[in-house]
Amino acid sequence: MARILLKNAKLVNEGSIGEVDVLIVDERIEKVASGIADAHAQIIDLEGDYLLPGAIDDQVHFREPGLTHKGDIASESRAAIAGGITSFMEQPNTIPQTTTIEKLEEKFTIASKNSFANYSFKFGGTNDNLEEIKRLDSKSCSGIKLFLGSSTGNMLVDDEHVIEQIFSNTEMVISAHCEDEGTIRRNLDRYLKKYGEDIPIKYHPLIRSAEACYLSSSRAIELAKKTGARLHVFHISTGAETELFRNDIPLENKKITAEVCIHHLWFSDRDYEKKGTLIKWNPAVKTATDREQLWQALLDDRFDVVATDHAPHTLDEKKNVYTKAPSGGPLVQHALVAMLQCHKVGKISLEKIVEKMCHNPAKLFEIENRGFVREGYFADLVQVSLKEPWSVAKENILYKCGWSPFEGTIFDAQVMRTFVNGHLAYDRGNFSNQKKAKRLTFDR
Repeated sequence: MARILLKNAKLVNEGSIGEVDVLIVDERIEKVASGIADAHAQIIDLEGDYLLPGAIDDQVHFREPGLTHKGDIASESRAAIAGGITSFMEQPNTIPQTTTIEKLEEKFTIASKNSFANYSFKFGGTNDNLEEIKRLDSKSCSGIKLFLGSSTGNMLVDDEHVIEQIFSNTEMVISAHCEDEGTIRRNLDRYLKKYGEDIPIKYHPLIRSAEACYLSSSRAIELAKKTGARLHVFHISTGAETELFRNDIPLENKKITAEVCIHHLWFSDRDYEKKGTLIKWNPAVKTATDREQLWQALLDDRFDVVATDHAPHTLDEKKNVYTKAPSGGPLVQHALVAMLQCHKVGKISLEKIVEKMCHNPAKLFEIENRGFVREGYFADLVQVSLKEPWSVAKENILYKCGWSPFEGTIFDAQVMRTFVNGHLAYDRGNFSNQKKAKRLTFDR
C-alpha cells in the first residue's frame, strides 16, 4: 500500500486551524497528529501552506452525454481538481436527460472511466416519471433534481399535482431550481415588445426577477413543510429569499436547506455592462444589495452550502443576442480561490469556507467518509497557498469551452496540490495520468 506523509500543514478542519502532519495509507487518512514519523512513507513538505478537505460541489453541469462540445466529464472534472474540488454532483439536463434509472447508470459508467474527481449524479424529476422516482434506491445517487423554473434543457416541472406527489414519495434530498415560470414569461413578453430579440442584458435580472424567485422558493418551502419532504433550494439569488431559511437549528436537524453560488456572491448587476452575457445565469445575478444580503445569510448560517452551478457554453453560443444566448458559465476551477480571495479582504473566515464547501455538503447529502480530515476517511485533500498571486488568462483556463467570467482577475491564493482518494491527482500545474476517482456512497 502507498504511504504518503504530509508534513508542516496548517490544517483547516472542523472549525479550527492547527499545525499538524497527515499520514495517508493507500486511499485513506491513517493519522492526523503533530510530529508523525514514518520511515516507509513518501514525505511531502507543505511548508506551512494550508491543508483543506477536498471541496464537494453539489451542483455542476458537465454536459455529458449529448452536449460535449461545451464540456465533458473528463475535461470539467480535471478543471475541478485543479480548483480543489474533489467530488461533484452532476445535474440531469443532459441529452438524453437523466430521468430513468437506465440513463442514470449510463452516466455512472461514463464517469467510472473518465472522471478525475469523485462523482455522483442527480436524478431528474419530470411531469411523468413519478414511478421511476419511486423505484430509486436512496443510495444510488445524490438525490432528486426538480426544475421549477425552466433552464438549460427542457425539464420544467410545472404540474402542481405532480410536484406534490414527488415531494410525498421520496425521502431523498430534493434539490430545486426555483423561479416562477409565469412571472418570467410575462416579464419577457414585455421586453420583447420593446426591444425584440436583442434585449439589453442589463434587463436580465428584471426578466428573471426577484419576484419570480421568491414566489417559487416560498411555494416550494410551503409544500415541503406540508409533505415533510427534504428540500434543498439551489442557487438563491435574492435578499428577500434569505428570510425563508432558518439558522436556529443545526444542519443535521434541518428539513429545508439552501445553497448560494459563487457568481451570486461575486458579481452584481453593475457587472453586466462589462461582462455582458458571460454572466448571464438563471437565476440572474441581482443587485449589490441582494449580494450583501446573500453574504449575510451565508455567514449567519441561513445558507448551508456554497456551490458553483458550473454550466459551460461555448463563446459563440454566449455571444448570441439575449434571447438566444444560453444561461450559465464555467466555475469549478476558480470557485475555491474566489472564496479565498473573499477571505483575504475580510468577508469570510477560512473555517467558514471549509464548513460551507466541504463539511456541509457531506452532511447534507449524507456522503460516507468524505468532507472532513478525519482518521479513516478517504484522503481527499487540497493544499492551498494564500501567497501565490496569479491572473486568470486564456492560457491557464482548463474548461473545454476555453473561457471564464473571471478572466483578467488576479487571485492571491492558488491550489498547489489536490489528492483524490490518497492519490496525488494534481501537483502545481501537473496532472496525474491515473484516475483514482470513485462513485460517492451515502449513509442513508
